Amino acid sequence: KNYRNPAKNIDDCVTYILNYVQKSGCNGFTDGEIYGQAVHYYDENEIEVGEPIQCKVAVNHVVELTAEEKAEARQNAIRQYQDEELRKLQNRNKPTAKKETKVEPSLFDF
Repeated sequence: KNYRNPAKNIDDCVTYILNYVQKSGCNGFTDGEIYGQAVHYYDENEIEVGEPIQCKVAVNHVVELTAEEKAEARQNAIRQYQDEELRKLQNRNKPTAKKETKVEPSLFDF
């Protein structure tokens, strides 16, 4: 099927799904259930999307990284750590601006 409907967009699709989830009262859904709601949104010409919802969505999937992806992530973490340490060393050696304190004479010292 072709889901390129000019009257539909991904933001409204997500809003429709979030409203569906909220109305159901359930906390967890399978990928298939969410995909089914997305397909339903794109299939129906006249569908009530609902109001946008402020919420947080949690995805509980275990992602298996390949050895290559693990090595790349490790290199990125090492590079980030090295950059942070270098920044710390450079900032440590910078002279700090000295504040001059003005001593104002007291009226009671005379």
